[in-house]
Amino acid sequence: MKKWHRFSIARFRAMLVKEFIQMRRDRLTFGMMVGIPLLQLVLFGYAINADPKHLPAAVILADHGPEGRTLLSSLQNSGYYNLVRQVKTEVEGHDLLARGQVQFVVNIPENFSRDFVRGDRPELLVEADATDPGTTGNAIGSLSTALNMALQNDLKGPLESLAVNNGPIDLRVHSLYNPEAITQYNIVPGLMGVVLTLTMILVTGLAITRERERGTMENLLSMPTRPIEVLIGKLVPYILVGYIQVGLILFAARFLFHVPMFGSLALLLTAAAVFIIANLAVGITFSTIATNQLQAMQMTFFFFLPSLLLSGFAFPFRGMPGWAQMIGQVLPLTHFVRIVRGVLLKGNGVGSIGLELWPIALFAAVAMFVAMKRYRQTLD
Repeated sequence: MKKWHRFSIARFRAMLVKEFIQMRRDRLTFGMMVGIPLLQLVLFGYAINADPKHLPAAVILADHGPEGRTLLSSLQNSGYYNLVRQVKTEVEGHDLLARGQVQFVVNIPENFSRDFVRGDRPELLVEADATDPGTTGNAIGSLSTALNMALQNDLKGPLESLAVNNGPIDLRVHSLYNPEAITQYNIVPGLMGVVLTLTMILVTGLAITRERERGTMENLLSMPTRPIEVLIGKLVPYILVGYIQVGLILFAARFLFHVPMFGSLALLLTAAAVFIIANLAVGITFSTIATNQLQAMQMTFFFFLPSLLLSGFAFPFRGMPGWAQMIGQVLPLTHFVRIVRGVLLKGNGVGSIGLELWPIALFAAVAMFVAMKRYRQTLD
């Protein structure tokens, strides 16, 4: 018996070989162990940017004088603004802000150049979509410096005193939808999508693999049921659970964090149903690939990590490089975060959220088709 208490190189070598053989057989787990760190490295190293630039802006140009054009050129050259559209009315500009198609609307009023030459400090209005304060904070902070520097060459003679006093123009910045830059207004609505993504995929992925591990899958296969009946029977209870989570988050958002709710809750619940189904379909697909619950959990987090980082929930979406934004546009969480923030903070209706809802519906249809195909193969 004393021989067992001494360290044996032979026994150690045997255990080492055994572990490497198991690792080689479980290629999915090994791939996750290597893939997740690489994914984190790429996302945090290249995709995450807390200082977004080249933010899309629309312009209401009611004055075509040289000073107005100089200001627009200065904004463009600052690196924070990308003047993508010119609109004619404030209503059109507000519509673009509500839909999230632009981040700023710059309004140069009539007689801007005339009032500037007279030394009357003309007013310049900049409206910003401040639902995510992290996206617009630095851009707004650079406004005053960029605009004052742009007009330095024009401040001569009788206008020279404007450079010393309050500046040559009267800059007005309106931060819409979250004027006080309250973090909870941005984070809490987005958490609804984050929680649903993680829980819906995880519980569904574990549901089928658990039956396979416990040996009850044979009983399920022997039942006179069609695959679609089994899948719907698996999905419906979790849809109800998802709605319970939505209700709890909305309750906390309203009464604990005092998040304003300007839009229709019925519309939000309808969009949530599509989003829940999309995530449940992904979970079922994972359950048909995974051979055990550990693999299902690993695949869930492999999908959840890019969704969390590339959706615009944790970091500004427009601060990411183009390739990261393309990946983010495929993920349902990206669009659902915009829907929730748009409905609650902006009061968006069907027309505004439609641009974000159809990609989720398309993803749900594709994911459900893949889940059906994979499940049929499992049955066969």
